[in-house]
Amino acid sequence: MKILFAVFAAFAGFTAFTSPDAKEILDKVDRNMSSNNRVFESSMIIHGRRTTRTISSISYSVGTKKSFTEYLSPAREQGTKMLKLDDKLWIYSPSTDRIIQISGHMLRQSVMGSDLSYEDMLDDRKLTEVYTSSLVGKEKLGDRDAYVLDLVAKVDDAAYFAQKIWVDAERFIPLKQELFAKSGQLLKRTEFSEVRQVQGRWFPMTIVYKDMLKEGSGTEFRITSIKFDQEIPEYLFSKASLKK
Repeated sequence: MKILFAVFAAFAGFTAFTSPDAKEILDKVDRNMSSNNRVFESSMIIHGRRTTRTISSISYSVGTKKSFTEYLSPAREQGTKMLKLDDKLWIYSPSTDRIIQISGHMLRQSVMGSDLSYEDMLDDRKLTEVYTSSLVGKEKLGDRDAYVLDLVAKVDDAAYFAQKIWVDAERFIPLKQELFAKSGQLLKRTEFSEVRQVQGRWFPMTIVYKDMLKEGSGTEFRITSIKFDQEIPEYLFSKASLKK
């Protein structure tokens, strides 16, 4: 019995020693989810109270400071473009031939009636840059083991004051997020699925966003193709490119 206890104690000590801490877990998530640059095509399926509609787009991003998105369909949205430079965001509408800067309270508005806000699209920083983290447990989420982390903002301009995040314990990608206001109110929930290995990293190809303050069944964001470390022309990241 003493031998068995000693073996169990040694195994428990080894497990505790090898289990990553919260910062290590979040670092690994950032390595999977962030990149120097990427190009992806996607479909955004918006499940409203009465109708469902799909908007397709192609996006180019460099680091966390620059991104350019062009909407491809449906016809009503075709040619709409969005440009992010640092903390500034502009939208071009072909129907009015105008460029509008989105700022202030407008950043909290819905993007094309979806469950994503402009603020969600603007803040693409690494989680480790925005939040302090603590490991609060380990749970089963579907058939996956997941680390559960509590995150609290360490910068003043975070889109959400706090998060609870479930991280795949093997692949280190988010499986689920709950996003909170400073008051503690749950604002949004996101779920990640269809995880694939792309150019040596794990990446979720489908993300479902649910604005908890809004009616409807949420918004599915499906990535149909994605490539990392591409040659992206610099001219895309200028206001002049919005009208081209």
